[in-house]
Amino acid sequence: MRDYDADLAALGKRVSEAEAYLNLDALRTRIAEAEREMSRPGLWDDPESAKAITTAYGRDKDDADLLASLRSKHSDAEALYQLATEEEDESVEEEIADLVRDLGRRLDALELRALFSGEYDEGDAVCEIHSGEGGTDAQDWAEMMLRMYLRWAERRGFDVELDEASPGQEAGIQSATFIVKGRFAYGLLCAERGVHRLVRMSPFDSAHRRQTSFSSFDVTPFVEDASRDVEIDDKDLRIDTYRSSGAGGQHVNVTDSAVRITHLPTGLVVSCQNERSQFQNKARAMQILGAKLAELGRQQRRAELEGLSGPKAEISWGSQIRSYVLAPYRMVKDLRTDHQEGNVDGVLDGDLDEFIDAFLRWQRERAG
Repeated sequence: MRDYDADLAALGKRVSEAEAYLNLDALRTRIAEAEREMSRPGLWDDPESAKAITTAYGRDKDDADLLASLRSKHSDAEALYQLATEEEDESVEEEIADLVRDLGRRLDALELRALFSGEYDEGDAVCEIHSGEGGTDAQDWAEMMLRMYLRWAERRGFDVELDEASPGQEAGIQSATFIVKGRFAYGLLCAERGVHRLVRMSPFDSAHRRQTSFSSFDVTPFVEDASRDVEIDDKDLRIDTYRSSGAGGQHVNVTDSAVRITHLPTGLVVSCQNERSQFQNKARAMQILGAKLAELGRQQRRAELEGLSGPKAEISWGSQIRSYVLAPYRMVKDLRTDHQEGNVDGVLDGDLDEFIDAFLRWQRERAG
């Protein structure tokens, strides 16, 4: 039997480190306090406070349960290995190897949390995709990107709300807006912000020549109520209604229920067409606009601070963050981290975690 002593010792150390950086003792204290609060009569007399308490409790309980599961799995692996060694039983070696690999993968995923430091990293995300240069190919590429991110969110168990998708002139989409809801959705998706380039043999070219096309991905923190961060004056808004279009499913109305809101001072435009009524579409569009205006304010404040501290040696890494090459060879490469993957179909089907992980670690190294 292979010697697993060093592997198990290293994993045990990583579990202890996780208990430290998630502060297990504090988690237990907060959970006990929240349980007392939730058993208090009249908790829901103040719905906003009650929701904050129950949400925080759920997150703390998930973290505590995860740490308990990791500790238990490590103990099980140690016990099984010790028993197999004492009895010289090699029949369970594959089971031990599986336990070690699984525990390592779980710790890898958990350790990403140490890379999150932003105020909104733990929250939901408003995402936008826009087709760029490349004509019909770019619009088709934008639709491929939308599917890629929807599949990624599905893989991670996140909820997704598709609020708007504007169809392309011949194929694909010109733009899409969707909200990804789940813990750390924003922190993870920040890794994807930028221009994405596709190189392939064009299915829209009669000569089937190679075509390069571009689409962009942007992300903004989503909060249910952005009124504490921004004030929106009705006179600054132009509100247009139009008929919903595209494959929106059975809930897309054929009446003029879709809403487009333009914020005149900034030129920001948001649209929503997926709700059942014009009123609901307007309410959701206003939420998205509030989130975008709040983010715009944060960007302006950051720019002012950067201006005070002087110019940076490196402002950006170029116009595209990642290339997806389908011809003449097949490769996806991130131009920031140099991380690459040959399984292009898997990436386009939403297998993005290794790219996101590599970016977050690269970002931490640069910041440090």
